[in-house]
Amino acid sequence: MTAYKSGDPTTINRLYGRSKGKPLRAGQQDLVDRLLPQISVPEEGPVTAQVLFGIDCPLHFEIGFGGGEHLAARADMLPDHGFIGCEPFVNGVAQALVHVRDLALANVRLNMGDALEVLSRIPDGSLSFIYLLHPDPWPKARHAKRRMMNDGPVDMFAAKLKPGGELRFGTDHAVYLRHALMVMRRHRQQFEWLCEKPENFQKRPGGWPETRYENKARTVYGHEVWYFRFRKR
Repeated sequence: MTAYKSGDPTTINRLYGRSKGKPLRAGQQDLVDRLLPQISVPEEGPVTAQVLFGIDCPLHFEIGFGGGEHLAARADMLPDHGFIGCEPFVNGVAQALVHVRDLALANVRLNMGDALEVLSRIPDGSLSFIYLLHPDPWPKARHAKRRMMNDGPVDMFAAKLKPGGELRFGTDHAVYLRHALMVMRRHRQQFEWLCEKPENFQKRPGGWPETRYENKARTVYGHEVWYFRFRKR
């Protein structure tokens, strides 16, 4: 996912971490070469439902979609909604394209790059959902400013969501969990935490598809996973 060099990541256009892993298979490379250009978010100009899909519809935005399992499942679940996914890692984009092809998802647009740059071009008050699932925790204290859950991005999330829109955040990293709750506590005037009891964040809510990363964190590493829903006031 995207991370930055500043305490206010919305102002610095520097990506950390790798953008490519193992070589793509021939079929994946073909999807990147042929399908991705057809469904890519435009590189310039406002990013709206009308621009992307030719109609006005609810818009969802996923930051760092990994292999695209959650994005594809949500798009398949809500075919009359539009979905934007951003991921700088080409192998993840290639896997997401497989889901788009296999499920024939006409309501998905992808960006292989900087999520916050795309988000900045979405008109304020346009998004129904923002998803930030298992972002890189940058566990060392000196790297905390690189986390996506920081004041700059959260201010932007609040600006882009409609009143009543929802920010969904998931993590299996205890340090990031505490950091994120500290940040969101500072934004209580913008967001209401939808939580009445521990079960609300200890169990995955309905309509929240599991990702491969989440499953691996739980079943292979034995991590607890936490789920957070914040509603724009």
